[in-house]
Amino acid sequence: MFDNRSAHATTTARTVALDSLEAGIEAAHPRRVIRDSVSIDGDTLTIAGEAYDLTDIGKIVVLGGGNAAAHVASVLEPILDDRLAGGVVVTDDPTETDRVTVHRGDHPVPSQRGVDGTTVVRNAAANADESTLVLAVITGGASALLPAPAEGISLEALQATTNALLESGATIHEINAVRKHLSALKGGQLARIAAPATVVSLIFSDVVGNDLSVIGSGPTVPDDSTYEEALSVLSEYDVSVPDAVQSHLERGANGTLAETPQAGDPIFDRVSNHILADNFTALSAASEVAEARGFTPLILSSSIRGEAREAAKSHVAVAEEVLATGNPLSAPAVLLAGGECTVTVHGDGEGGPSQEFCVSAALELDAERITVAAVDSDGIDGATDVAGAIVDTDTIADRAAGANALRENDVYPLLAKAGAHLHSGATGTNVNDLRIVVVDA
Repeated sequence: MFDNRSAHATTTARTVALDSLEAGIEAAHPRRVIRDSVSIDGDTLTIAGEAYDLTDIGKIVVLGGGNAAAHVASVLEPILDDRLAGGVVVTDDPTETDRVTVHRGDHPVPSQRGVDGTTVVRNAAANADESTLVLAVITGGASALLPAPAEGISLEALQATTNALLESGATIHEINAVRKHLSALKGGQLARIAAPATVVSLIFSDVVGNDLSVIGSGPTVPDDSTYEEALSVLSEYDVSVPDAVQSHLERGANGTLAETPQAGDPIFDRVSNHILADNFTALSAASEVAEARGFTPLILSSSIRGEAREAAKSHVAVAEEVLATGNPLSAPAVLLAGGECTVTVHGDGEGGPSQEFCVSAALELDAERITVAAVDSDGIDGATDVAGAIVDTDTIADRAAGANALRENDVYPLLAKAGAHLHSGATGTNVNDLRIVVVDA
C-alpha cells in the first residue's frame, strides 16, 4: 500500500506500525465492507442485516459521492446485477464501473467539475419516483465532492469559505453546519429531491461520533443545525467570508430563507441510513494485526480530536508511561487511536494534521523504543500528496527546525527531507485518521 514501504520498514517496530496501518485501511475498503454488508436473494435485498422487499421496486439506482463512492458502486454492480438500472457518483478516486457513471470532483475544496457531476446526481434523484429504490452512497469527502451551491452563491464564494473554514481550526461538525446552509443538496436536501422514492443510504463515516447529519453533510438525514448556528461558527473562529455568503446566512437567520429539512418532515418517511464502516472498523483490524505480530494492542479511542500537535504529546506520554511503569499495559505494545485532529493555520506553509502530529511527536520523543505513525485513511493528508508520516527519535535531528516548522505550519518540507513521508495515493476509502504508537520490548 505504501509505495516507499521498504525504506521505512527498517525495524520490527516500524514494520508492525506499517502492517497495522495497512490492515486498518484495507478493512475499511468497500471491496470488503460492501461484500460483507450487502446481499440479494430473490426479491429480498439485505443491507447491514435489514431486509428490503424489492417486489414493488421498478428500478434501483446508485447515487452519491465521496472518496470511496466509485469503489462502492463497482462492488455493488455484480451484487445487484440486472436489477441495477444505473446511477451517478462523484469522486476524486475513480475506478472502472459498468452501469454507474463516475464523475470526477475535487477534495477538500470543491471545484467546477464537482458542481457539474453533482448536477447530474441531482437530476437523477429528481427523476426517481415511488417505485424507485435509491441507494445513496455517502462516504468521507462527500461534503466537498458533492457541491451544489445555493441560489446566489457562486463556486468561488463557496471555495473561499471552505478554505477559510479548513484553516480556522473549526471542527467538522461546525464546518458542515456552514456548508449545509450554503447548499442545495446537503442537510437532507437530497432526500427531499428524491422523494417519494425509497432511499437507503450506504455510509462510510469519517466523522467522530458517527453523527449521520454531519457525515457528508447529511444529504439524506434530518438537519438540526440552523442558519444562526452557521453564523455563530463564523463569528467564533473569526472567519471572513464573501459578502454573498454572509448575506445568505443572515437572510436565513432572519427567516427570509427556509431552513434545511428537520426531523419529522415526511420526506424522511421512506429513508433509512446505514453506517457500514467507520474509524473503529479500521482500528479493530489494525489491533488484530498488531496482536498477531506479538504486540499487546490497546485502542485508546476512535474519537481523538483537537489540535494535532497537542494530541501527539498525549500519545507520546502514554507510550512513555508504558515504558516507565508498565501502565496501562506492558511492552511490547501498540497504542492505536483515530478520530479527526485539526490544524489552526497561522503560517503559510505546507502540511496536514497527520504530518503535524508526527512532527510534534518526534520532538517529544526521547526513548529509542517508541515509533509513531499517523495517516489519513484516504491517503491524502490535508491538501498534500502524502498520507502521513512515520517517525522515531532519529527522524528530526534539528529540534529547532522542527519547532519552527510547526510554528509556520510548514512540516511537509521537513518530513520530506527526513524521508519520513508515507505515500499511498488514493486508498479507495475514508474513515478518518489512523495513529499507531509502537512501544518495542
